[in-house]
Amino acid sequence: MGDLGNSTVDFHPKKPGMDKGDHEGDFGVTVEELSSLMELRGPEALQKIQENYTDTETLCHRLKTSPADGLSDNPADLEKRRQVFGMNFIPPKKPKTFLQLVWEALQDVTLIILEIAAIISLGLSFYQPPGGDSEACGNVSSGAEDEGEAEAGWIEGAAILLSVLCVVLVTAFNDWSKEKQFRGLQSRIEQEQRFAVVRNGTVIQIPVAEIVVGDIAQIKYGDLLPADGVLIQGNDLKIDESSLTGESDHVRKSIAKDPMLLSGTHVMEGSGKMVVTAVGVNSQTGIIFTLLGAGEMEEEKKDCKKDTKCLMKQDEAVAMEMQPLKSAEGGEVEEKEKKKASVPKKEKSVLQGKLTKLAVQIGKAGLVMSAITVIILMLYFVIETFVIQGMTWLTECTPIYVQYFVKFFIIGVTVLVVAVPEGLPLAVTISLAYSVKKMMKDNNLVRHLDACETMGNATAICSDKTGTLTTNRMTVVQIYIGDQLFREIPRPDQINPKIVELITSAIAVNCAYTSKIMAADKEGGLPKQVGNKTECALLGLVLDLKQEYQAVREQIPEEKLYKVYTFNSVRKSMSTVIQMPDGSFRLYSKGASEILLKKCSFVLGRDGEARAFRPRDKDEMVKKVIEPMACNGLRTICIAYRELPADPMPDWDNETDIVSNLICITVVGIEDPVRAEVPEAIRKCQRAGITVRMVTGDNINTARAIAAKCGIIHPGDDFLCMEGKEFNRRIRNEKGEIEQELIDKVWPKLRVLARSSPTDKHTLVKGIIDSTILEQRQVVAVTGDGTNDGPALKKADVGFAMGIAGTDVAKEASDIILTDDNFSSIVKAVMWGRNVYDSISKFLQFQLTVNVVAVIVAFTGACITQDSPLKAVQMLWVNLIMDTFASLALATEPPTEALLLRKPYGRNNPLISRTMMKNILGHAVFQLIIIFTLLFVGEKIFDIDSGRNAPLHSPPSEHYTIIFNTFVLMQLFNEINARKIHGERNVFDGIFSNPIFCSIVLGTFAIQIVIVQFGGKPFSCSPLNVEQWLWCLFVGMGELIWGQVIASVPTHQLKCLKEAGHGPDPDEIMDEDLAEDEDEIDHAERELRRGQILWFRGLNRIQTQMEVVSTFKRSGSFQGAVRRRSSVLSQLHDVTNNSTPSHVVLSTANATGAPGSESLHSVNGTS
Repeated sequence: MGDLGNSTVDFHPKKPGMDKGDHEGDFGVTVEELSSLMELRGPEALQKIQENYTDTETLCHRLKTSPADGLSDNPADLEKRRQVFGMNFIPPKKPKTFLQLVWEALQDVTLIILEIAAIISLGLSFYQPPGGDSEACGNVSSGAEDEGEAEAGWIEGAAILLSVLCVVLVTAFNDWSKEKQFRGLQSRIEQEQRFAVVRNGTVIQIPVAEIVVGDIAQIKYGDLLPADGVLIQGNDLKIDESSLTGESDHVRKSIAKDPMLLSGTHVMEGSGKMVVTAVGVNSQTGIIFTLLGAGEMEEEKKDCKKDTKCLMKQDEAVAMEMQPLKSAEGGEVEEKEKKKASVPKKEKSVLQGKLTKLAVQIGKAGLVMSAITVIILMLYFVIETFVIQGMTWLTECTPIYVQYFVKFFIIGVTVLVVAVPEGLPLAVTISLAYSVKKMMKDNNLVRHLDACETMGNATAICSDKTGTLTTNRMTVVQIYIGDQLFREIPRPDQINPKIVELITSAIAVNCAYTSKIMAADKEGGLPKQVGNKTECALLGLVLDLKQEYQAVREQIPEEKLYKVYTFNSVRKSMSTVIQMPDGSFRLYSKGASEILLKKCSFVLGRDGEARAFRPRDKDEMVKKVIEPMACNGLRTICIAYRELPADPMPDWDNETDIVSNLICITVVGIEDPVRAEVPEAIRKCQRAGITVRMVTGDNINTARAIAAKCGIIHPGDDFLCMEGKEFNRRIRNEKGEIEQELIDKVWPKLRVLARSSPTDKHTLVKGIIDSTILEQRQVVAVTGDGTNDGPALKKADVGFAMGIAGTDVAKEASDIILTDDNFSSIVKAVMWGRNVYDSISKFLQFQLTVNVVAVIVAFTGACITQDSPLKAVQMLWVNLIMDTFASLALATEPPTEALLLRKPYGRNNPLISRTMMKNILGHAVFQLIIIFTLLFVGEKIFDIDSGRNAPLHSPPSEHYTIIFNTFVLMQLFNEINARKIHGERNVFDGIFSNPIFCSIVLGTFAIQIVIVQFGGKPFSCSPLNVEQWLWCLFVGMGELIWGQVIASVPTHQLKCLKEAGHGPDPDEIMDEDLAEDEDEIDHAERELRRGQILWFRGLNRIQTQMEVVSTFKRSGSFQGAVRRRSSVLSQLHDVTNNSTPSHVVLSTANATGAPGSESLHSVNGTS
């Protein structure tokens, strides 16, 4: 019928007044008409539908679609619809081109300073003082002044420029590949987003982007609507429209009162069908995005529009979108608003807080050191030349003096470049990006990058039972029916036929029509369960009783259901009313047995007749039937029915009266077996210092039985299992308010929370997070699949949503999506999280050793010999190997099971432990001794000319080349030492499992050979012979032996060692909150909500606008790429970045609809 229905419509003669439809490709309605219709709500919308189309049937007819069979799958028709009404997707903003990224990388302050210095140095090197009278300028320019040399002066400047170019290209390439990766992730989430539509009379799942106007879409509890539409059939439908209107109350939708459904809103209850009337840019959400300056916001619209992809939560999107409108009136308002919008923020991730603090300290130290270096050099030169030698300043010598000053300046900048670990943001980004890519293989789809690092610190996991710990493949295994308890499913002839018939219709009608059992995918496999798994178990029971549920559903299609009370977490039951042929009604009900049995007054006996069901019988049934089932870990479901007269007409809104005096048909026990790998995964968690708690809506006995099977509770342990009611009673005071102290008495021992409501789950998570009874703040991960789990998922430090069973709402609120719904994937996430943390610590240990050594060498060398033993270009090369390559090498170490053998680090533990501090200082001492020995007595040891006190532009000396070479080789071998941070002996352990590391070390070594042998003047190197090379290598290898010596020194003996890189102190966090409303830049820096400004803060304090590493802007912004709520935000941010501390806005991590969304009214109004 579908094809016919769709094709015959084409031959209808056009009605008058429809001529304007020509350009709309023969559809009886235009895009404009539809979008003006979708702007109305409630009665106005109904009136408009009646005026223009008489009813929704006609609207479907004009859209050439059939309410029952949907569109035909005719590609030409679908294509035509896309051309006329648009596609369900909004074109993304173009990614930055490589050149733009290069330009951004050039904005780095340190690099700019180096470029300027290099250019001045270049210009001056071409200047020769007039006349041969260079003597007059003192001994400054004496030395080898032959032609070749004078001309070689330009090389240093050119070499610095070249190395700057290298750094810029590397940075830009990193950003580019990161952007690409991120878009890849986006599109992957996008493709996974599917929606159920009816085509040719069958329900199929299609990607959201393929939905067209005229499609008949099936909507159900938990969906996020992908397009605008008009309801054509609904049961008890309630929608959360807060993302569009800011109203937090759920809106009841029905054909009679308000049939308008809008894209981007959530279905909170019920089910139904809608005809799609607007997609993509023409939908309500789409229009808002176009209003708000399509430029920046388009991408975000696409992000938010396509459901789960919305990396930024929908509500925030709205809060965020509001800003651009205000900026027209004035910046201040906007700034304030942004801050307001960002109030409910997630705390900074643990790692990020520690890094911020550490980075600032290092930045300050580096700046001070470089300033002192420059001042000392200049003073020394001035005193030496003009005081001791009594020279006068001659005008023609000025350029030569300036050249010296430039040289000192370059040395100072190099000290700074080496002191600041720009590689840190890079290491963090690489480490996170690498982990996220690999976690994909472990079934973790990470939506917010920093979630994977937070997971490494997790101390508690609150897990759902169904589907996470269990397989979510439910089957009925026991049944109590007609006064008999069957331990396995009985044959149909063992039960009264009347009861069999009743049970068949009760299950077929009172289960969502979207739940069904399909044939197995492969021969001999289990049949496929589609839809709600508990309902599938009941439908399976019907099939086991050799009955057909599909036949009943064909007799009573969904449109004929008189009234449906859909399942929700408050009712814990579902009821459906049908009208019988004689006009009377019958209500079927199913739900949690202990809840439904309370509403039963009768029970069916063996003969199929109802008899009274007294309280005494109920108690007996609970003891004899329900408790034994529950203790075997079965969920018990009661199925009941009731006849209602047609006259007087029942009051359908009075639900308590309608669903009472029921007749109990049967109680079934449903088994949901524990996943085979879960007990092992839970054991690993417990060994790793993570407490697993189970939070479930199930009966307490069932929950306890499953928890014991999983290993969450062990017989003989001291633990609590309680129901939601009891939990609430214990945590509330007389006034009924929740008290933290009372929660603190409960949660440490609580292991199972049964019959819990979503609010209980949220209360528990919040209570654990806010608790102060342990010295470490707890880091809580939560798993959830239902719409009602949203608040708990948002509140948790890391929210895991189920990829298969999860609703769109849950996915939206989560940080990580488990693509296989399996608890053991969470353990993988913990492993990866700890690995990220360790990788960054390894990198820090390596990097800081180099920093300490390079800074001290450059500083003392410059002060004692007026010239840094390590030249600017050499320093840049050292910086490159240390920062970029080392971050690649150390950040890509794969995780090992050993990571799960230790307790979590905790929030307050320092980044740099005592052991690491011992390693850093120990190695620095070794390297400094070697380098100073070489610097001051090296010429005697190797019997070569001394390189000290060489004049300007003199050729590179072997002496300094040996120092440079030894320095680099020591770093290379120390990179191997840095692979272990907990004082392990075997630093080569597992080195071959990381090919990246091996290739980088070997590659660096090869380039070093080339630089030394053929680098010549630009790198200030003169070639070394084999013997000298062997000595350099020998000293480098000494690092490994020295590493063993350091490992032998027990850390606990070294009380003097301080740890570094603690998290921010609680009072600092308090200050940050107080500072929220003040607009001074300092407080803005304080908030540092965006990674970008990480380094700037410290330098700001010294009132210097040396924004040292804006590399952070890109390669690090932890929250930038990393949290990058959506790539858009970063673009939005780049726009404001220059003028305002925009990081304030982007921090919202869990804004509820309220703060910003209210203002949406005004948008709608003003638009």
